[in-house]
Amino acid sequence: MRAVVEAYGVRKSFGSLEVLKGIDLTLAAGEVACILGPSGSGKSTFLRCINHLEKPDGGRILVNGSLIGYRERGDVLYELKRNELALQRRAIGMVFQRFNLFPHLSVLDNIIQAPMLLKGEARDSAVAHARSLLAMVDLGNKENARPNELSGGQQQRVAIARALAMQPSLMLFDEPTSALDPELVGEVLAVIKRLAAQGMTMLVVTHEIGFAREVADRVVFMDDGYVVEEGSASTVIDNPQMQRTRTFLSRMS
Repeated sequence: MRAVVEAYGVRKSFGSLEVLKGIDLTLAAGEVACILGPSGSGKSTFLRCINHLEKPDGGRILVNGSLIGYRERGDVLYELKRNELALQRRAIGMVFQRFNLFPHLSVLDNIIQAPMLLKGEARDSAVAHARSLLAMVDLGNKENARPNELSGGQQQRVAIARALAMQPSLMLFDEPTSALDPELVGEVLAVIKRLAAQGMTMLVVTHEIGFAREVADRVVFMDDGYVVEEGSASTVIDNPQMQRTRTFLSRMS
């Protein structure tokens, strides 16, 4: 099956702190992988490296066969210009812990901005697509609302719709429910489950063990900048092989 993400030996340091110590990961088209691990293990940093929000210090990341962030000539890598990187990022949707919606714009206008500005999509087409996405995330009646009129769960669902408006081939979720009140978590996870059922390729950093067990084709456990263990949910969550994985999961239960 075609690989959407290929990461080889990815390293990243912040000053003297080495956060990623050689991450290898491949994600196939239509696959959902959930990344688990304690705070500070490098999960979010790795996700941000995939779309070059963080520049790796070593290794390579390819999305849809293209080297992300760089052009290679011989054995030398040259960093892409901002407009070239923007073209690569069109294929990568990302949803953060915080919603980052434009507070002065309506829900509908938040969603249509990127397709119109970055892809040159006509307004009528962008609006029609946005409305279909709002219906998919169960917010069809909120297109004229401002973000401050919505709950946290509703704002996060708008953020998902906004990412999907660019029609990405890959969706990255960086702990999308961690900033939500517990009673709002389910409505966001339900949308992600819906995307999984539709065959969207997704990499999800999450602390929701039950969600990972239900949705993930593959679970990746990270700690201290390494991939400690990976495999099916039934293997990694229900029958982990590594003591570090077992210790982490026992604390989460």
